[in-house]
Amino acid sequence: MISLSESYRYCRRVARRRARNFYYSFLLLPRPQREAICAIYAFMRYSDDLSDEPARREVAQAAVARWQEDLRAALAGDYGDCPLWPAFHDTVKRYRIPTEYFFQMIEGIRSDLAPQRFETFQQLYRYCYQVASVVGLTVIHVFGFRSPEALPLAEKCGVAFQLTNILRDIREDLARGRVYLPAEDLQRFGVRPEELAQGPAPEGFTDLLRFEAARARAHYQESRPLLNMVEPASRPSLWALIEIYSRLLDHIEQAGAAALERRVEVPLAEKLRIVVRAALAHN
Repeated sequence: MISLSESYRYCRRVARRRARNFYYSFLLLPRPQREAICAIYAFMRYSDDLSDEPARREVAQAAVARWQEDLRAALAGDYGDCPLWPAFHDTVKRYRIPTEYFFQMIEGIRSDLAPQRFETFQQLYRYCYQVASVVGLTVIHVFGFRSPEALPLAEKCGVAFQLTNILRDIREDLARGRVYLPAEDLQRFGVRPEELAQGPAPEGFTDLLRFEAARARAHYQESRPLLNMVEPASRPSLWALIEIYSRLLDHIEQAGAAALERRVEVPLAEKLRIVVRAALAHN
């Protein structure tokens, strides 16, 4: 069986390789918390990948069901052959993370196995909670907090992150049969999902993009008080994470119609400047 130290090394490699926006903010954490966040990220990454595999629906459903049972076993100390479980279980115990968050995320992943459509923002919000807010609620246990008021703010922060991801990945998601933008918003701006799937951006798309970006930005703003509620050593990391994602939202909105043609990213140099700024401002 893999040792605990080897498991943490494995999780660090996963985070370094896959966490394009998250990883840079991780670097600002004290080592124990950084390693814990990497372990959580490795679990989240594997879970999310299950819904993106190009397999038949019944095969993917079986894989998610097995993963859920593997999670139950790992939380009981039975790690099997998966190298992330020892570090993950150690993190959950060390930081007293409520385990229901992880099962809620798996339910969100399971819902992605079928073509996704949302009629209203309230329906989309519930999905965002399952796949992103639970991540925020998990992470702040590692960051450390004392006031229960931090919990709803972490939920809003997670929704803001997911809304940003949705705007970045519109055409990629359409290729998988997923339309995350609420039907009520598409109708409001006269945009049909099939128009987003190929060709130039349809009329009304830019206004739709601005509308959704403003919604995401409002959630970022509402979650800002969370910065002063986590433990001081964690604040630079959280600030950098919110700043990187806020910049990503800015870049998406500035891209306008081009956001359908290419994947918008925050340049590496810009991410590094944010990390340096966070480190200097919070010392």
